[in-house]
Amino acid sequence: MKELLEILRAAEAGRARGEAMALATIVGVRGSTYRREGARLLVGAGGTLTGNISGGCLEGDVQVVAGEVLADGRPRLVTYDLTADDDLVWGLGLGCNGAIDVFVEPLDARGLAGLAAMRDLAAAERTAALVTVLAPAAAAGTRLTVYPDGTLEGALPAAGAADRVRRTALAVLAEGQSRRTTVESDAGLLDVFVEVVRPPVRLVVCGAGHDAIPLVARAVELGWRVVVVDRREAFLTPERFPGARFLQVPFREAGAALPADERTAVVVMTHNYLHDRDVLRGLLTRPAPHPFYVGLLGPRLRTEKMLAELAAEGVTVPPALASRLFAPVGLDIGSEGPDEIALAAVAEIIAAERGRPGGFLRERRAPIHAPAPS
Repeated sequence: MKELLEILRAAEAGRARGEAMALATIVGVRGSTYRREGARLLVGAGGTLTGNISGGCLEGDVQVVAGEVLADGRPRLVTYDLTADDDLVWGLGLGCNGAIDVFVEPLDARGLAGLAAMRDLAAAERTAALVTVLAPAAAAGTRLTVYPDGTLEGALPAAGAADRVRRTALAVLAEGQSRRTTVESDAGLLDVFVEVVRPPVRLVVCGAGHDAIPLVARAVELGWRVVVVDRREAFLTPERFPGARFLQVPFREAGAALPADERTAVVVMTHNYLHDRDVLRGLLTRPAPHPFYVGLLGPRLRTEKMLAELAAEGVTVPPALASRLFAPVGLDIGSEGPDEIALAAVAEIIAAERGRPGGFLRERRAPIHAPAPS
């Protein structure tokens, strides 16, 4: 989301200057590639670039395509097939073994509205599928938003396709992975890109001590929504935690009061055993939905003691939360000091959110990226 906001700001500034721009979006990936579906590159008429769709290898060629698109005003779908052993097929020297489909379109009011819609969904903390028509050429660039309840926003030029697009988009939302697919219409097949748009991760940090500062900073850098919870008003300041929101509440009330859903990670780090236990009690007794991650700073035995004491009170871990408790916090990278611990914690949260173990990639036998659903 952070990259998208940067692209949107650059796009709005360019439009205000009357500058012609093109937007390139990865809409399909097969095999090993640097970026995945939804990665974007904004190309200004003067050659300025915002965002990226590769490690810098494809940008030059896409810039040429963008110039052609701006010249004739017609979107183009280009494929870079890098599965051949000889990189000289493209002369790009990518060293990858995959194919990338890139949709390049003039960034007109319709395209800018699509970017703004994604920003607005994130701001409203809503999930939806953004459907972009890639072909036929007459409809290319048309967009439709599909919400989880089946509500549609926008219109398709092809008759008889709305219900089919709705069903397809809802299936992609259930899968949780953006992909390119085809949908039947009265006028033939529509080639569409269905992009899953979800709010950024929300990180709730319970405890505004000194070591929370680097954790909040790393999360803000990633574009996460960050909430810092503490009972001490003097600790909850924008100067101490730039980019964060604040919740001042007694720790015994924090677990029930903090915002939490399936997009939320919670790190409990008050550095006070009783306060941590109070926060944990509130988290364990609140109704679903539960955070996807609950981390407690400190040794494992400390957390086990808390859980045993809470169990004696009749407060047990709900089954849905059992696999989501992480103590001690962070991946095992030998962290020393607040900055390294923050890095380990953020990495662990990313791994938990993606359903990955967080080990060395060199020891992973499966592909780095999960394959797109067929």
